[in-house]
Amino acid sequence: MDQFPSDVLEAVGKEHEVRLTTYGRSSGEASTVTIWVVADGHRVFIRSGQGLVRHWPQNLLKRPDGTIQLGKKAVRFKSRHVTDPAVARHSSSLYGPKYGPSVQPSKEGDPLTSGEQAVFELFPAEV
Repeated sequence: MDQFPSDVLEAVGKEHEVRLTTYGRSSGEASTVTIWVVADGHRVFIRSGQGLVRHWPQNLLKRPDGTIQLGKKAVRFKSRHVTDPAVARHSSSLYGPKYGPSVQPSKEGDPLTSGEQAVFELFPAEV
């Protein structure tokens, strides 16, 4: 899968919160929430601090496409649930500099936090 163009990666870095739209796993209806988003210069990550119990991560597990609203631009994506502990911890390490010390990565060898269990990497949707 390809990475997002540089303007999207830059917007992710600047936006404090984004509107995430997913589609109901049973209803198929659009559902929108406000979340935090981070990028490492190449990849875009979202996560649910409450783990996989919230509706939007469950929706992405069932139907991995959606939209994030970056300013006035709606960006369609496909997602992949991150199951590699190293990548999940890496994504957590990106949240602290942007949002403060409330998000800390787990230590290698320790269980993943609830948030790290609910990390999704986003990719551009094919148009």
